[in-house]
Amino acid sequence: MQRLSLTAIAAAMLLAGCVSMAPDYQQPAMPVAAAWPDNPGQGRSTDPAGQSQPLAADIHWQDFVVDPALRELLAMTLENNRDLRVAALNIERSRAMYRIRSADALPSVGVAGSASSQRLPADLAPNGQAGISRQYSAGVGLSAYELDLFGRVRSLKDEALQRYLATQESRKTVQISLVAEVAHAYLLLGADHERLALARNTLENREKSYALIRRSHELGVASQLDLRQAQTLVESARVDVARYTSQAAQDGNALTLLVGAPVPDRLLPHKQNDDGVTLADVQPGLPSEVLRNRPDVLEAERLLLAANANIGAARAAFFPSLTLTASAGTSTAALSNLFDGGTGFWSFLPQLNLPIFDGGRNRANLRVSEIDRDIAVAQYEKAIQSAFRDVADALAQRSTLDEQLQAQTALVGAASDYEALSQARFRRGVDSYLGVLDAQRSQYAAQHDLITLRLQKNSNHVSLYKALGGGWRSSGANPAS
Repeated sequence: MQRLSLTAIAAAMLLAGCVSMAPDYQQPAMPVAAAWPDNPGQGRSTDPAGQSQPLAADIHWQDFVVDPALRELLAMTLENNRDLRVAALNIERSRAMYRIRSADALPSVGVAGSASSQRLPADLAPNGQAGISRQYSAGVGLSAYELDLFGRVRSLKDEALQRYLATQESRKTVQISLVAEVAHAYLLLGADHERLALARNTLENREKSYALIRRSHELGVASQLDLRQAQTLVESARVDVARYTSQAAQDGNALTLLVGAPVPDRLLPHKQNDDGVTLADVQPGLPSEVLRNRPDVLEAERLLLAANANIGAARAAFFPSLTLTASAGTSTAALSNLFDGGTGFWSFLPQLNLPIFDGGRNRANLRVSEIDRDIAVAQYEKAIQSAFRDVADALAQRSTLDEQLQAQTALVGAASDYEALSQARFRRGVDSYLGVLDAQRSQYAAQHDLITLRLQKNSNHVSLYKALGGGWRSSGANPAS
C-alpha cells in the first residue's frame, strides 16, 4: 500500500505541468496595407549586374556606416552608453525572474537541524515534577511543493519566459535607435559646422563690403541709407556666427551624452560627407517581412504572449491545488544519541485546496488577465502601425529629396549670379544698394537651405535604416524557448 502511494505521488509529480489552460495563441492580422504607399520598390530589388541587394535587416551597422570616424564613435557608444547598459541589465533581471518561475516547478529540498530546551513547572509536568526537557532533530524534506495539475505554475513560467524574451528584443530596439541617434547627431554637428563656416565667410565678405560703402559714404558717393543697409547685413551675419557657434557646441554635448564618454576631437566632423557617411541605397522589402520582424514589434508580440500565458494561470486558480510537505530524519532527547538506531521519524502532509467561495476574486482575476491580453493585442497592432508609418515617411521623403537637391543647387547658382549682377549694377550707379542687400540675403538663404537639404538626405538614409529595423538579424539570436 505504501509502495502504491509513493508510485502515485511520483506519477503525479511527473505529470505535473504537462497541462496548460492558456488559450491557443493566434497571431493578430496585420492592421496595415500589404504594400508600402505608392509601391516604392517592394521586395528585394535587383541591381544591373543581377545581384540581389540585401535588405536593411541583413546589413550590420558596421557595414551600413562607411565613415571611419562615425564607426569608431558607434563602437564607443555601444560600450559606454548608459541606456544600452540598462537594457542589458534588464535582460539579466528578466532572466533571473524566469529562473525563479522555473524553480517553482521543482520541489525545494532542504536539510534542517534543530534543538530545543524547555522547563516545565511541577503543576504542568506530566509526572508532577518540575524538570527540563530537551529535543534534538535533524532531517531532510520538501516544503509546500505544488503539483501543477492544471498548469498554473507552468503558465507563470511561460509568462516569465516571454517577458525575458521581450527584454531581448527591447535591447535590440535600443541598439538600433542608438545607432541612428548617434548618426543623426554626427550629421547634425557636421551640418552646423558647415553653417558656421558659411556664416563666418559671409561675415567676412559683408565686412569688406561695409568697409567699401563706408569709404564711399565718407567721399559723399554712398548715402547714409546705403551705409546702414550694409551694416544690417554685417550684424545679421555676426548674429548667425554666434548662433551656430553655440549650436555646434550643443551638438557636441549631445553627441558626448549619446556616446557616454568624452569624444576625441579627431572624431568630430567639421562638414558633411555627402554619400560618404552611410550607405545610400537601403531596400525596404515587403511590409509583412519587415514589420513582423522589427524588434519593437517582436517585443510587443512577446508581451502579448506573456499576457496570453497569464490567462492560463488565472484559469487554473478555479481548480483544486495539491501541495505536498514531507520530511524524514532522526530525533532524540540526547544530542549524543541523535544518529542511533530507532531514532528515525518521517512525516508526509499532502494538502488539497478546492476554492468554493472567494467573493468573485478568481473570476475578477481572470477578467483582468483577459483585459490585459486585449490591451497587449492593441499595443501590438499599434506597434505595427507605427512601424509602417516610420517606413512610409522615410520612403516618401527619399522619393523627392534628389529632386529638391537638384533644384536647390540650381537656386544657389542663380542666387550667386543675381548677387554678382547686383553688385555690378550698384557700382555703376544703375541700382541702389537695396538691390545688393536683397541679392546677398537671397544668396545666403539659398546656401543655408542647401546645407539643410543635404542634411535631410543624409539623415533620411539613417531614418530609413532604423525604420526597417536595420541590422536586427545580426543583433543576436533569441534563446530557444
